[in-house]
Amino acid sequence: MPVAQPHQELRFTRARQAVGFWLASAVAASAALTLCGIALYRHIDPNLPHVAWALPPLAFALGLARLAVRCTRRAYLILTPLGVEIFPFFRPADGMRLVSWQEIAAVETDPARRRLTLHFNREKTAGVHLSLRPIPADRRELLLKALEARVNR
Repeated sequence: MPVAQPHQELRFTRARQAVGFWLASAVAASAALTLCGIALYRHIDPNLPHVAWALPPLAFALGLARLAVRCTRRAYLILTPLGVEIFPFFRPADGMRLVSWQEIAAVETDPARRRLTLHFNREKTAGVHLSLRPIPADRRELLLKALEARVNR
């Protein structure tokens, strides 16, 4: 789905999470490749595994690679003129939540910049907690600057 005005939004993906899925996919693919290599010597030792045993790790590697691509491409947080769009990991189209700028009274993070809290009132008794771990560390600063600039206006 094309974005109507992409110049008016900031998109943050789960790129940091994707790294783990890419590594796991590479390990599973190397296991499949190893099983294929071992199967070449079945004529010498018939007790070695058949080449078909490489299919489960290969399918697992492809699934992990697909998940990594999804984490890299799909948005986690989008800052739009309407507010902050929050997309969950599973079924993002159904579970998407829009927090409008009028709802946000304050923005707060923990000292390690791993959790973001969007407060809905000045007493800080209501709000949304978001993990910042899926976002790369250098992008977190950009996100926090953009949020604080918009909320403090």
